[in-house]
Amino acid sequence: MAAAGLGTDTGGSCRIPAALTGLAGFKPTARRVPRAGVLPLSPTLDSVGSIAPTISCCAVIDAIAAGERPLAPQPFPLAGLRFAVPQSLVLEDMDASVARDFARATGMLSAAGARVSDLPLPELLDLPALNAKGGLVAAEAFAWHRSLLAARAPDYDPRVRMRIEKGAEQDASDYITLCIARTDFIERVTAQCALFDALIMPTVPHIAPTIAELEDDDAYARANLLMLRNPAVVNFLDGCAASVPCHRAGDAPAGLMVSGLGGTDSRTLAIAQAVEALLAPLRG
Repeated sequence: MAAAGLGTDTGGSCRIPAALTGLAGFKPTARRVPRAGVLPLSPTLDSVGSIAPTISCCAVIDAIAAGERPLAPQPFPLAGLRFAVPQSLVLEDMDASVARDFARATGMLSAAGARVSDLPLPELLDLPALNAKGGLVAAEAFAWHRSLLAARAPDYDPRVRMRIEKGAEQDASDYITLCIARTDFIERVTAQCALFDALIMPTVPHIAPTIAELEDDDAYARANLLMLRNPAVVNFLDGCAASVPCHRAGDAPAGLMVSGLGGTDSRTLAIAQAVEALLAPLRG
């Protein structure tokens, strides 16, 4: 139906559907692609990314969007690359299918000569408390939608409206404090990751739920937060990340996320392409 899709990945909106459907997805560093003409959700976190059949396709789209020459990444050797697997937060609540796929993928990376290390990264445990009032997304979305909500609240999807209206719980001091905390978070995590070429983790910890499983509002809210959890780490970190399929043919799709620090987009895409090539035989 389409060669590729564009999206504003604010907390995973390119990488999550890519992981759940067996496609590649990429979220660039937020400042990399101009956002003129993009309807904002959170100007601080919005990143113009892509969903496509392969990482090479994502890389070409990213280059065009960033105003660069559209070239696919050059082949990148996996041997000797240093991958860190965060041990805090991002491995919690995995279902059996995703846990199996992720373990197999990291084993294949090690067998290919990459150095895969566990990284405690306790800083990630700060994120739930930092975002308890809806985070930057709720505050900035509410600022944009406030007048529309006042005039046309019934026209909003109730589940969407509820998330936007959470921004009303924050005042100016809450927002400023969160921005300061984010800067501190980025500095602390960057220091922890300095010796690694990329962080790797499951893109999302569960395979796609059924529609019936999401009919209840509370069940939907739990599933939504769980799906957003890992991708949103990269947005808060102001980094870049690609989701690569890591499931076997015939199994429910799952994604492995290759994440880099802000500004390392080209290198992160090249590493993700190498990971994709390694894992491609799983899908026949």
